[in-house]
Amino acid sequence: MVKLLITFVVLVLCAAAAGGQVDVERSKIEYLISSVEGLQGTKFIRNGVAYDGKEAAAHLRMKLKRAGPRVRTAEDFIRVCASKSYLSGRPYSIKLPNGKEIMAEEFFTKALKKYHSPESPNHPKP
Repeated sequence: MVKLLITFVVLVLCAAAAGGQVDVERSKIEYLISSVEGLQGTKFIRNGVAYDGKEAAAHLRMKLKRAGPRVRTAEDFIRVCASKSYLSGRPYSIKLPNGKEIMAEEFFTKALKKYHSPESPNHPKP
């Protein structure tokens, strides 16, 4: 009986830790989506068509929902949802207000690094 109780407690603790990790990754993903959603004067280029940040965010949230268990981490989100079109295979890009166009994968990878930087309000404090 004691072994069963100990096993149960360990499983509960593992599940809680895993759930916390899922919440952390979901926060990172939402941060990435918000990073494009809030950009002014920037266009998200998908299959040759330019979309504003709100349209891009809605599309990325839809892709995230459809991706299901294929997206467990922010890195998965970038690879599976935010880098290229699932249907055409064409890479997404982001056109900045200054006219410079960068690949969406690069944009989101840099945003994720910024999320992890010590200067970020999202960075865990000691």
